[in-house]
Amino acid sequence: MAAEAGITVRTLRFYRERKLLPAPRREGRIAWYDDHHLARLRTIGALLERGHTLGGIAELITAFENGRDVGELLGLENAIGATWTDETPVRLTPEALSDYFADHITAENLAEALDLGYLTVDGDELVHVSRRLLDTSSTLVEKGIPLDAVLAAARAVRTHTDALAELFTSLVRTHVVSDALTRAAAGEPPGAEETADITATVERLRPLAKGVVDAELSMALDRRIRAELDAWRKELPERPGT
Repeated sequence: MAAEAGITVRTLRFYRERKLLPAPRREGRIAWYDDHHLARLRTIGALLERGHTLGGIAELITAFENGRDVGELLGLENAIGATWTDETPVRLTPEALSDYFADHITAENLAEALDLGYLTVDGDELVHVSRRLLDTSSTLVEKGIPLDAVLAAARAVRTHTDALAELFTSLVRTHVVSDALTRAAAGEPPGAEETADITATVERLRPLAKGVVDAELSMALDRRIRAELDAWRKELPERPGT
């Protein structure tokens, strides 16, 4: 659970001691956590990022111990805690991965793919994070682009897409969520209508952002391709009579 939430085990135990996190289900010496705990941890992380103190978060939780937890009160826990990606992971044997990339499978390329998070190791198998990215990478390599160049481009794309994601989430954080969180921490929770509006806005962020990025990328590709064609034409030798 700590690894999934991106925190240390010590922090997880601290949150439990501070009553920020519900107790796990116990079976003997085993503690079972579920998606509700993970969503709560991500909500706490989101509140901390917005400047709220652990004391303020604890007070907010205590104030609503009548069955409505912080995430439900704010209408954000499900939206923040949900996994938004619709990518399909692919399980591969090392031999199957070689079928995709042939002699491009080098120690350096594997290390880069692991560092990017494209590949993880699960026992004797490898897991690629995305069927679409795997197929795209394989096609680019098939068309003559070296895998190391594909991975370098992927890292650059990651930088830009992270910046785009921050841009869109910042808009929601600043103009939709911030006031509600501040008022809730001060003991003035949002009403049902505002809560529903916040939840709907956060849930719609992904398709809205993807639509904008897709449109802008399509237009940018058109501009770049036209510019490349113009450059190629200028480099061609003039034909007689032209």
